[in-house]
Amino acid sequence: MGGELVEKLNFFITKNKFSDSEWLKRGLNPSDDNLCNTMNSIFNDCAKSLIIEVQKEFNPKVIKSILKNYLLKFDKKIYDTEEREFICDYFEELSKIVNVKFNNELNSWLYGSLLNELIKFTSLFKSSEKVIETLSQQCTKCKTELNTIILEKQDDIPDSCYNIIKCKSCGEFNLIEKGPKVKNFRYENYELIEELNKEDFSREQAEIRLKQIQYFRK
Repeated sequence: MGGELVEKLNFFITKNKFSDSEWLKRGLNPSDDNLCNTMNSIFNDCAKSLIIEVQKEFNPKVIKSILKNYLLKFDKKIYDTEEREFICDYFEELSKIVNVKFNNELNSWLYGSLLNELIKFTSLFKSSEKVIETLSQQCTKCKTELNTIILEKQDDIPDSCYNIIKCKSCGEFNLIEKGPKVKNFRYENYELIEELNKEDFSREQAEIRLKQIQYFRK
């Protein structure tokens, strides 16, 4: 367990978390280079502290304390809304790696404690997302559960494609299939890289394409 966590945290450190391409994925213009370097450095230090802790023992209270201490290193007054949301997304990613609930702390930092309490209160009255089915497949490298959350089905939708995806925990590329009838869904723990139409690709050809991506995008 500890070895897998360390591997995921090391991968997190190696990522260029605030590169121009990462900003563009969010539909945003990149922030100032110095600011991005500072944010990247804080996150790397946080991940290194988490590695030290998980190598000693796994104490959720200590892990959460480390996350909170590094969150407070970000003075939210100097960041705009998009930057603050970006920061929270990466803390959420770290919290999922170490399997610690950190949403309340993130909401308090992002919105303030009073608004966070209001969010928690009003969420009790909101209807929860209706999940019909969860398709799970382990990452071939780090064994993270790569989940496809099925929200809506429709009988006349065919099983039309293979999906090449990228694990958010370790960066490994994997091949998955959603199957037929899937109309509405969302990803969990991965991002979509390519869709391969089954009219053009057999399973064997899809696996060859996966190997090409694994080799050329290392």
